[in-house]
Amino acid sequence: MRLVFLGTPAAAVPSLKSVLSTGHELPLVVCQPDRPVGRSGKPRHPAVKQAALEHDIEVFQPRKVRNAAFRERLAAARPDVLVVVAYGRILTNPVLELAPHGAINVHFSLLPRYRGAAPVQWALARGERETGVTTMRIAEELDAGDMLLQESTPIEADEHAPALGRRLADLGGDLLLRTLAELEAGRLVARPQDHAAATLAPLLDRADGNVDPALPALEIAGRVRGFDPWPGVWLRAGTARLRLREAREIDGGTEEPPGTLLELAADGLVMAAGGGSRLLIRTVQAEGRRAVAARDAVNGRLLTPGDRLERCGDGG
Repeated sequence: MRLVFLGTPAAAVPSLKSVLSTGHELPLVVCQPDRPVGRSGKPRHPAVKQAALEHDIEVFQPRKVRNAAFRERLAAARPDVLVVVAYGRILTNPVLELAPHGAINVHFSLLPRYRGAAPVQWALARGERETGVTTMRIAEELDAGDMLLQESTPIEADEHAPALGRRLADLGGDLLLRTLAELEAGRLVARPQDHAAATLAPLLDRADGNVDPALPALEIAGRVRGFDPWPGVWLRAGTARLRLREAREIDGGTEEPPGTLLELAADGLVMAAGGGSRLLIRTVQAEGRRAVAARDAVNGRLLTPGDRLERCGDGG
């Protein structure tokens, strides 16, 4: 089949490489424009563009997608199907309908759960034990199209968003190949989503990292893993902002107020959390400083058992 691939970040590269490993034609790759990075502000290619250029594939980087010029450029490539993986722009029906087989999306969750821009992060933040990848036909409503294939995977106990995202990206590349093979053979059967069971995974905001210590320990630990590398999970220790870098729920209960540092254990510092739960803080980072083990934070008098950590304000 003849494909046009639309994707931007590193998470889309395994799917692009999967397509390139087959006999499918790929005349055009579409991604978002180069963005300035670092202090120099020098523009950098998106990961998908870099991968496409390495294979001498034409790259199109429109600033707008809701105009006739965008649709005409895609139509000129004469695609049988559009493949969309983390492109980052919402496509309208005139674009979705220009290919005979429509548009197929690789989404990094088990739909209908976690529709939106940050499914990996919110699955971890909500304490899910399992996630996966779904291929679907794209509809104008966000992540609401009919499902094609799914592949699930367990979430490892101490897995953070970057590692889980890489695993799902690789899984997505494999699932895309299976989807395209079934499509080409005429065996692909679409299934409507149960919209009543849908949950949302909105784009992360800096304020999401200002966590209330009254949340259950399991949820705080999930946010530590899910909000890595950004926005992180922050609490206030006196006048200082403190990031929790590694943490997990531990057994046992407490009647102390949430945020109270209870004791120094062999592998971390125990904090009271919501509902009488207990959180083991293993690694912390004061703002503007390097991350240290919780024991070193106590030895350095950054933290002391008996202190009480509080929620940072929404402004940071």
